[in-house]
Amino acid sequence: MSAFLDRMAALASAEDFFTALGVPFEQRVLHVKRLHILKHFHEKLAALDLTGLDDAAQSETYARALAAAYADAQTVDPQQAGLFKVFQHCAPTPPGRAFVPLDSVTR
Repeated sequence: MSAFLDRMAALASAEDFFTALGVPFEQRVLHVKRLHILKHFHEKLAALDLTGLDDAAQSETYARALAAAYADAQTVDPQQAGLFKVFQHCAPTPPGRAFVPLDSVTR
């Protein structure tokens, strides 16, 4: 593993990633959307081929991916983006239209 990846593996919080990669952020945005940002960041990295890159190129690529994930989180609704499994499996129910099957009530 490269020295850069070793440093990334040692990071513990979203703030640590932003600071280590030199990506500016607003604490209030990160406080509310940290999981969405980090999930989107992970997905962006997974889509990239990072083999053969030196530490500087990896750092730049990670910083661009994190900045893009942060920007997306400010404009995209997490539920509509379907980043988390819970959002992928539940279809939105129109207001005032809940359905409870009768057999679930009589058990």
